[in-house]
Amino acid sequence: MAEPLKITDEITLQPWEMTEQFVRASGPGGQNVNKVSSAVELRFEAARSPNLPSAVKARLKRLAGRRWSDSGTLILQVDETRSQSRNREIARTRLAELIRKATVAPKKRRPTRPTKGSVERRLAAKKNRSSVKSMRGKVQDD
Repeated sequence: MAEPLKITDEITLQPWEMTEQFVRASGPGGQNVNKVSSAVELRFEAARSPNLPSAVKARLKRLAGRRWSDSGTLILQVDETRSQSRNREIARTRLAELIRKATVAPKKRRPTRPTKGSVERRLAAKKNRSSVKSMRGKVQDD
């Protein structure tokens, strides 16, 4: 865990920002699952990170969802494989992908107006439907 994690050309995470804890994995695995702590819990101190711009932090918080703690820590738990080192690699890769997604700013929405033709077609369809429904009334005997 001593080497920095490069996310983009501008963003590199330092080792002190991340802590790893190895815990026992759940699920099938026989006797091995009770003895070996192969699952990894990666904690990234996102709120305190000097390497992330504030806009990226805000988007990361929204993307992380319930993996974001109240203290501003991003917690990733991986127990996919029986190998501790492979789970560690997967966790670091997922963290990098999540931060890369957060670096992309969403496009601004430009409000558009319906075309004149579409408005006329909609009104004509409403008028037609109205006449169909009005014809369903009782017949007047004079």
